Amino acid sequence: MNVAYQPQVQTYKRNQFYTADRGTVLLMLYQGAIDFLKKAKERLEEGDMAAKGSFISKAHAIISEFITSLNHDVGGDFSRNLEDLYRFMLDQLMEAHVGNDPKPLDNVIGLLAGLQDAWQQAIVKARQEGVL
Repeated sequence: MNVAYQPQVQTYKRNQFYTADRGTVLLMLYQGAIDFLKKAKERLEEGDMAAKGSFISKAHAIISEFITSLNHDVGGDFSRNLEDLYRFMLDQLMEAHVGNDPKPLDNVIGLLAGLQDAWQQAIVKARQEGVL
């Protein structure tokens, strides 16, 4: 990307985020976490441990926010199971960070991609039914 256009691109992305509906924001967050983990893996392979840690930390923050946004009163067992899965992901991120091991990053990327796909389908259905 041309460096001259980078501020405009960042402004566009920020506006896209702030004007999006809940479903779109959720999908953007999943994609952000996936992208951060892919970058962490690249930095790990390059030996840039500081950048690796920074990208893992960003993905960790997104997944932690997913946990805090769960409503167990409404979601019941589903939200509790989802919390367990998110906590497993956080454990995997710690293992990847401490052990400098890319395998747990791949595990979390796969889990997030699967959830992102499931949420995408649910959001499409909710929009069709006028719920979202």
